[in-house]
Amino acid sequence: MKIAIGTTNKAKTEAVEVIVRKYFEDSLFTHVKAASEVSDQPISNEETRLGAMNRAKNALILTDAELSFGLEGGVTEIDDDMYVCNWGALTVSDGTMFTAAGAQIILPKEIAQEIRTGGELGPIMEQYTKRRDIRQGAGAVGIFTQGLVSRQMMFEHIVSLLVGQYLFTFSQNS
Repeated sequence: MKIAIGTTNKAKTEAVEVIVRKYFEDSLFTHVKAASEVSDQPISNEETRLGAMNRAKNALILTDAELSFGLEGGVTEIDDDMYVCNWGALTVSDGTMFTAAGAQIILPKEIAQEIRTGGELGPIMEQYTKRRDIRQGAGAVGIFTQGLVSRQMMFEHIVSLLVGQYLFTFSQNS
């Protein structure tokens, strides 16, 4: 089965590949830089979800895949607190789309303030931790959970939700 992944980010591509291989034999993966068509730093669940949906749709357009995944990380505010939020979308070549969200954890006030003034979480986390490529590995979720949940693990959960919806829907139609 041909699978498109609408990113080249390692945490996201590995998440898709790990989960998809459990359910689909002979999967061939193509990673493409698919446009999210949202801000570099999505600031709500709605914008983050839209980014994931756009990545999935655009990756499908760029490839001849049967399934296409889009994953997007963002932030959202509840009361005076800012949380990381993460969304995924799975588009099927027939146009069917599934969406799912992942874990949300609160960000420290100083990180939230930098985002509110126009910063992007990835570079802010690199400055905060003095480490490079945070979003390719642990991610903010990995840093703020002391490594108990990595960015890849969080996206694996979202991909599992997407694949589960796909399997349920298409098993009902057969």
